[in-house]
Amino acid sequence: MKKRMTGLTPLRKWLVLIFTFAIVQLLIQLNIINDYLQATIATIFINIILAVSLNLITGFTGQFSLGHAGFMSIGAYVCGLTLLRIPTIGGFLAGLLTGAVLAAIVGFLVGLPTLRLRGDYLAIATLGMSEIIRIVFINLEITNGAAGLSGIPRFTNWAFLYIFAVGTILLISNFLKSTHGRACISIREDEIAAEAMGINTTKYKVTAFTIGAFCAGIAGALYASYFYYLNPNTFGFLKSIDVLVIVVLGGMGSLSGSVLAAILLAIISTILQDFSDLRMVIYAFLLIIIMIFRPQGLMGSKEITFKVFRNLGGLLSARKGGK
Repeated sequence: MKKRMTGLTPLRKWLVLIFTFAIVQLLIQLNIINDYLQATIATIFINIILAVSLNLITGFTGQFSLGHAGFMSIGAYVCGLTLLRIPTIGGFLAGLLTGAVLAAIVGFLVGLPTLRLRGDYLAIATLGMSEIIRIVFINLEITNGAAGLSGIPRFTNWAFLYIFAVGTILLISNFLKSTHGRACISIREDEIAAEAMGINTTKYKVTAFTIGAFCAGIAGALYASYFYYLNPNTFGFLKSIDVLVIVVLGGMGSLSGSVLAAILLAIISTILQDFSDLRMVIYAFLLIIIMIFRPQGLMGSKEITFKVFRNLGGLLSARKGGK
């Protein structure tokens, strides 16, 4: 009986994912979710891809990186330039894949020398790398310099956002369950002990960094094809900090936490739009309050599983029976 239940678990997960997609798609078709809400959903899912991929680097492998915005900008500009020349769905997919691969290559090349550093030194090195990428885009003619790219055709929709966000989570989740992922986690726990056990720490740190950069490139491509316009300053220091805030708030080492934090921060930001003068003050104050009372983040290092919902359902049933 236990084997049957375990075998059904993946099927249940896929049914929940398909059901969620269908419900939101139906609401969009009925215009219950309007253009403004769709833009908010796009921001949430792009941030989920960024946060989950940064969590792999920072939360699971223990490497303090501030260069995620740079990898995102590579994916965004490559996809944007491709779409301006090939404004078709094929051009979009080609631009997305090319941008993600180039971001991964840059991540690999940057990771080889910088990931020998640790702590604050690594953060400064990755921040410098991100700023170099931004300045290069500002000074290139093909990217239209500081004026940015405009008129990028929109091909990013709910289906692409959902598929790539779920795909990113599944990719990183499966990686973490593999021997490579366990090696990355061991590096976070104690790098010296991991080396003593024969783990090639540089190899696994670069692997995690490359996968994170690849996913950030996907997020950038989706951003470019949804919001029409790219400005190099969008991918500055503050963007990397925004993503890091999501990771820390959700919980270092929790994919579920990154998803929850991305949704929560988007909701808070949307609610505070009516208070434009005090928006960032209130936003920062709320973050400080949350981190004081929950310094380990919303989820800590735990994950939400279907067992939680089963236990919750059993608890509610028990309470009703008691009444």
